[in-house]
Parts: sequence; C-alpha cells; structure tokens
Amino acid sequence: MALWAVHGNGRQPSAGEDVATEERLSWPLTMGLGLQHLLAMFGATVLVPRLTGLPVATTLLASGAGTLLFLLLTRNRVPAYLGASVTFVTPLGAAAERSGAGPGGMVGAILVVGLLVTAIGIAVKALGVRLLETAMPPVVTGGVIVLVGLGMATHSVVLFGKAAHDLPSFEPVPLATVITALAIVLSALFGRGMLSRGCVLFGIAAGWLYAVVAGGINQARIESLRTASWFGVPDLVAPQLHISVVPVVLPLVIVLAAQQVGVVKAVAATTGRDLDGNVGDALIGGGMATTLSGSVGGGGLIGYAENMGVMAASRVFSTAACVAAALGAVLLAFSPKFVALLDTVPIGVVGAATVVLLGMVTLIGVRLWLRARVDFTDPLDLGVVVTTSLVGVTNPTLSLGGVRLSGVVWGSLLLVLAYPLLRTLVDELRGRSRE
Repeated sequence: MALWAVHGNGRQPSAGEDVATEERLSWPLTMGLGLQHLLAMFGATVLVPRLTGLPVATTLLASGAGTLLFLLLTRNRVPAYLGASVTFVTPLGAAAERSGAGPGGMVGAILVVGLLVTAIGIAVKALGVRLLETAMPPVVTGGVIVLVGLGMATHSVVLFGKAAHDLPSFEPVPLATVITALAIVLSALFGRGMLSRGCVLFGIAAGWLYAVVAGGINQARIESLRTASWFGVPDLVAPQLHISVVPVVLPLVIVLAAQQVGVVKAVAATTGRDLDGNVGDALIGGGMATTLSGSVGGGGLIGYAENMGVMAASRVFSTAACVAAALGAVLLAFSPKFVALLDTVPIGVVGAATVVLLGMVTLIGVRLWLRARVDFTDPLDLGVVVTTSLVGVTNPTLSLGGVRLSGVVWGSLLLVLAYPLLRTLVDELRGRSRE
C-alpha cells in the first residue's frame, strides 16, 4: 500500500481544497513544495549554528534526519519540519561564556534536553490525552502558538538584523526585503493554482532575483560559492556532559514540549482534524530528533513555525513535501557548493519571509482560541491573551541567577506552569463564594 494517495489528478488541486496529510501531488510538484519548506527553514537553521559555534553542515544533516525520524515515529500523521531552535542560542551562549565549555558541552546539554522531552512524550502517551488537556487546555495551547508566532517574529527581526551587522559577508538589501514580503502576500491572496500554493518559493525567488540584478549579493558570498567543493562530509561533534551547562538549558525542556504540542494543535486547527491522540508520539518524535541531533553535533530541533506558515499559506499538508524537504537538507549537508548557493540569498530576504510566515502562525493560535470558544470575559483567560500578546510583541529578556531567558522561553514556561495552578485556585474560590 502506498504511503500517499495522489490528490486529484496530481497536477492542479481545486481552488480552496487542502492537500491532506496522507495525500501528495505529482512528485515534481511535491519536490517543488519541499524546496519551499527547505528555503523557509534554511536561513534560521543555518544562522543558529553560526551564532552558537556548532557546525552548519552537521545541523543541516541532523535537521533532515531528525525530521525523517519524527515522521516515522508519528506514523506519518503529523506534517512537520524540524529545524534548529533559536531558543537555544541565548542559554547556550551564556553557559559557554561562563563555563568556557566548547561545542561538545553544548551538544551534550542538547542531548539531555532531547531525552527529557522524550520522557514527557512517553508519560503523555501512557497517561492519555486528559493529562495534556489538564496541563495545556486550548487557552494555553493557543497562547503558546501566539507567543511563538509574535515572539519569534520579533526575535527574528533582531536576530537577522544582528547577523547582517555583525557577521561578515551578509548584505541586508532593504528593497529586496520589501519585494519578498509583498510577493508572498500578493501571490497568496491573488494568485491562482500553484502560484498561490507556492507563494513562499515565489516570494523568496523574487527577492533573491532582485538582489542579483541590483548587485546586492555580497562578493564574499559569491567567492565562497565559487571556491566551495561539490562534496564534503559534515564534521561530527561528540557530546560531553558539563554540570555548568546542562542546568542552564533545562527550562527549555518545558518550552520545547509546549511548542511541540503547539505544532500538533496548529496542524489540527488548520486541517480540522483531531490529533490529540498523536501528541504523545509527536513529543517522543521531537525529543528523539533532538537527542539524535545532540549526539552528532547539531542544534536542538523543534517543529518549525516557519514551515507551519508554509502549510497554512499553501494549504498543502502532505508529509511527502516534508520528506522531500528533509531529504534535501540531508543532501545539502554533504554539498558545501549548494549550501554556499543558498547562502547567497540576502539575509533580509530570508528575514522578510520568516516574519510573514510567523504572522500566519500567530493567526493559527488566534483561530484555535476562537474555535475552542475561549471565554475572553474570564479574567484569567483574558490575562493569558494579554500576557501572550504583550510578551510576544516585546519579547523581553528575563535574567534569573545569571541565566538570560527570552520572552518566548519564560512566557511559555509561565503559561504552562502557572495557568493550571491559577485556574484551580480561581475555580475553588468561585465555588466557595457560591456556597
């Protein structure tokens, strides 16, 4: 039996129709949609190892292999692409600076986080969906999605801006940024057929092409492309456990688990399917993918919000496209030439596409609130909405005992840990007042 049924004639989905998880278009179109996923994740996934000092090719390899492992463990039911999580950048950087730990200590901490997320997934799978609904009701899950969408958009603007300023051989090209964002939005709104479904690919290509014509590609990037070899083996990094590094990244266990649940809920909200029974598998798959990545020298992996935005924009939820993107990432890891080619995409083009896609992710969280009929007159639920909006937009950094946590990290922790306790307290007080 085939893994994917062909949707319609495989060439042109009807307007307004979704390509379901277990369906695919023709293989050439599926590979094109996979390229769209690949471009959406490439910028941030490559930027994370550059900022943490981990090997870029190894992170790409782990990203592709981790996605394939995730799809296998979720039995091909949850479309997702796993990329390097930017939430690891600040904690790992702070821990390495304080302790002097090298890449081995960093990936050792990532491996531990992956194992703990896997343990949470096993607990959810064993104890059932009720445990999940108690810890993360719709108001919290939607809040995490909104927080990730807004917070990561804010963080991406800062991150890509910093990269364009601090890292050599990057060129901002402001007009290419505008062209990219407009091309994605306009093709998504007014395009027909595959132009609409391939809006991200079209937008990035438009911004990239403008940069080439306008001479906005940095010469150092062009020289790197010219001299890069066609084939190369990624550098592997053996994990080491440093007692001074591991505690710093432990809060990310809850954050990654919450974001992984958010990915499943976001897919369910956009496809209209009940995927609660697959949350445990998704947590196990995400945890094992991060464990795999940490064991070879890659970054911490999470279901990429940008790729969720791609699916929301294209209405193609086929896991075949995710598999195509994952295989593409694995091939890229062994070809410095192709990595250098994609590296010529101006940082502003990647940043513009990222912000647009994260905006779509934010709307998925809002839709989840509306579908669950969250009571916005309830002070506690309203507090979640206000908190996620303010923290997401400002993304303030919180320092605790020398550990710096971004708004996405401590905001997600606050939602997941504090809301159930406050809800129990509020319900108990209301019950007493009625008596």
